[in-house]
Amino acid sequence: MKTLQDKIEAGKAVIGVVGLGYVGLPLAALFLQRGFHVIGFDNDPAKIDLLNAGKSYIGYIPDNTITDLMGTGRFQPTSDLARTRQCDAILICLPTPLTRNREPDVSYIVRNAEEMSPHLRAGQLIALESTTYPGTTREVLIPALESSTELRAGTDFHVAYSPEREDPNNKTHTTASIPKVVGAIDAPSLEAATKLYSAIVERVVPVSSTDAAEATKLVENIFRCVNIAMVNELKMVFQRMGIDIWEVIAAASTKPFGYMPFFPGPGLGGHCIPIDPFYLTWKAREYDMPTKFIELAGEINTHMPYFVVANIMDALNQEGKPLRASRILLVGLAYKPDVDDLRESPTLKLIDLLEERGAATAYHDPHIPEIKPTREYPHLEGRKSIPLDSAGEYDCVVIATNHGCIDYQALAQSARLIVDTRNAMAGQKTATPIRKA
Repeated sequence: MKTLQDKIEAGKAVIGVVGLGYVGLPLAALFLQRGFHVIGFDNDPAKIDLLNAGKSYIGYIPDNTITDLMGTGRFQPTSDLARTRQCDAILICLPTPLTRNREPDVSYIVRNAEEMSPHLRAGQLIALESTTYPGTTREVLIPALESSTELRAGTDFHVAYSPEREDPNNKTHTTASIPKVVGAIDAPSLEAATKLYSAIVERVVPVSSTDAAEATKLVENIFRCVNIAMVNELKMVFQRMGIDIWEVIAAASTKPFGYMPFFPGPGLGGHCIPIDPFYLTWKAREYDMPTKFIELAGEINTHMPYFVVANIMDALNQEGKPLRASRILLVGLAYKPDVDDLRESPTLKLIDLLEERGAATAYHDPHIPEIKPTREYPHLEGRKSIPLDSAGEYDCVVIATNHGCIDYQALAQSARLIVDTRNAMAGQKTATPIRKA
C-alpha cells in the first residue's frame, strides 16, 4: 500500500478508467488535469477513434477539451482490458440499467471484471463507481475480479466503492468540487482510495463500508425521486382544481426554512433517478421489507407521460381536432435542459404513446440532431431533429424539455397550440392557446 500511496502523492500512479461515458470521461479528464497518466477503456471502438482524433461525443464537452487531453501525451484510450495490468488504480464507471422486470442488470460490471481478472496484479486499487444496490461490491464485483486469478481482495489488492455524483453540464458543481463519498472492504483499501480521490477532489467523505457508500447514493436519488413524484401528483390534483402548480411552488419557495423546491415534468429521465430507487426495492425483498414510498413514487412518475398525452388530447379537442392524424412537434428530446443525454428521456415515451394513438410526431432538439440507439426504443433510431421554424405546420407543439437556447417568444408567435410541461412559456405574451401539463 505504501508503494501505491507514494505513487499517488508523486502523481506517478497510472489510473485506469473503465467506461468513458458521462461519468468516466470527466473523471479521466480530472486525473489528467492533476498530472496523472490515464488509460481509458471502452468497448465502443467509435468512442476510441473519436478520442484519438481529438473529437468529443458528449455535447457539453467541446472538441478542444479532448484535443487538450490527448495533447498531454498522458491519455491512452483503448478497448484492450489486458492493459489494466499497467494501472495502479482502476475505476469502474459502467452502466447499471434495469431489466424489463425492473431487476438490477449488473452484467456490464461482471463481464468487465471477469475480463480484467487474469490481468490483475498485487497492490492495485479497484474502485467501483456505478450506482447499484448495497452489497454489489462484496457479492458481485469481488467474485468476478477473483474468478481467474489467485490474487484475493483485501490480501493482494484493494477494493473500494465511491458512487459517482456527476451532474452533466452543471457549471456550479463540478467533478472536482463535489464531495466524494468513499467506502472500502477494509482499512488499507479505504486509506488507499481516500488518498487517490483526495488528489483530485476538494473533499473526500469516508464511510464505514462499501455497503454504506452504495446506500448513500441510493438515498440521494430516492430523495429526488420521491419528491419529484410528490410534485407530479400535486400538479395533477391542482390542475383539476384550477390551481397553477408553478405559482404555488414559487410562493412556497419564499419560505427560508423547512422547504426545498422540486419541479414537475412529463416524467423522469436520466440514468439515475428513474432507475436507482428500484435497486433498493429489489434488494429489500431479500429482507422481507416493503419499500412503499419508492414503489408509489415509481407509479406516479411512470404515469406522467400518460397524463401529458391526456392533456394533449384535451387541448386538441378544445381546438376541434382529434389526436388521431394530428401532427405533433415535441420540443426537447434530452432528459434535462442543455445536455445531449437522452437516457430514459420521457420524450421517447411520449413519442411512442402519441404514435400508438394515431398521431404523427416529429421532434426538435438542437443538442440531439439524430436519435442514437437506445435499449428501450430501438425503432426510433435515426430520426432527425427538424428546424423549429416549421412549428407552425404542426397542430400542436409540446414543450418536453426547456432548453435555454430555444426562442420561446418566437415559438409562441408561430405555433398554433402549445402544451407546456416545463412552464417554459411563463410570461410569454401570445394569442396562441397554451395548456400547462
